[in-house]
Amino acid sequence: MDYLLLTPDLFSTDGGISRMLRLYLKALCELSGENDAVRLLSLNDHLLDSTDLRHYSNGRLAEWEVCSRNKVRFCEAALRLGVRSRSIVCGHVAQLPLAWAASRFSRKPYYLVAHGIEVWRPFTLLERRALLGARLVLCVSDFTRRRLLEYCPIPADQTAVLHNALDPLLEQPAPLPAPGSSPVILVVSRLSTTESYKGIDHLIEAMPSVRTAVPDARLRIVGRGDALPGLQELARRLNLGGVVEFAGFVSDSELPGEFARCRLFALPSQKEGFGLVYLEAMANGRPCLGARSGGTPEVITPESGVLVEFGDVPGIAAAIVAALGRPWPAEALVERSRVFSYLRFKERLSSLISS
Repeated sequence: MDYLLLTPDLFSTDGGISRMLRLYLKALCELSGENDAVRLLSLNDHLLDSTDLRHYSNGRLAEWEVCSRNKVRFCEAALRLGVRSRSIVCGHVAQLPLAWAASRFSRKPYYLVAHGIEVWRPFTLLERRALLGARLVLCVSDFTRRRLLEYCPIPADQTAVLHNALDPLLEQPAPLPAPGSSPVILVVSRLSTTESYKGIDHLIEAMPSVRTAVPDARLRIVGRGDALPGLQELARRLNLGGVVEFAGFVSDSELPGEFARCRLFALPSQKEGFGLVYLEAMANGRPCLGARSGGTPEVITPESGVLVEFGDVPGIAAAIVAALGRPWPAEALVERSRVFSYLRFKERLSSLISS
């Protein structure tokens, strides 16, 4: 079957949505038959490096276009490529009306990938019409599925849960043992003022209490964004110089080294649709701390980490201390990450879009 994949971007940002849509591209190419074609259209990417594309595609990728944030160009290309494709996979709800419009011209089925917070809200009339026309909405977690149905009462059997998956390029053959030196709590996240729900400020506020129990504990924050100055000021105000480290941007190839140096990964976010970075930590043999909110409890189990209430700074501090004080067998953590393997994801996707 020919597919058109519509995406906000694949490589211009490094967030969870972009990471997962790369795997959708990879899976669609691998699921396509010898005489089938996959087409890719990205709104925000300025160019697609051939090396990046080779990692996530094969000879079935017949056409790809990038629009450099030009929405008019994107709309024109979506309609043109949609008519030539047998099915459309829409990577974001903001682009769903385009998939609906393309299907009106060509009567082709279309699917939506629902990632999380972008569908936890009321929909416009056009979005609701487009949702009703979708063959299937692929939700990254059951929590996202339930929130979607609250706001748009489409038939329940028009939705399905397809959990996110660990990128096989990021899997580690053998995770390194946790370091015995000063325990490091690692955070990897965008540092955006529009994403204060990530709870990174709560981790900083918890560190004085953590240090009371574990005097040599440190917090290392990997990421960049406009929230960085405010977080740095918060650390200064709490006299945490040398305790909270801001590492800036780290590439995918450097991430395993960050996980190897930490004892615990922490992101007590309130609004994670799933939380791919938890899988990456587990695959590297590191336990996770997350909030008991959104799709996170579907990822973190008692064997792979701890859950806290969002915004509960004393609770976060106590959970960090407890997590640092207990053993976490790497084998169990890696095994948990394998529940969300790319192979399982591809098999599940095949069963959903082939039915």
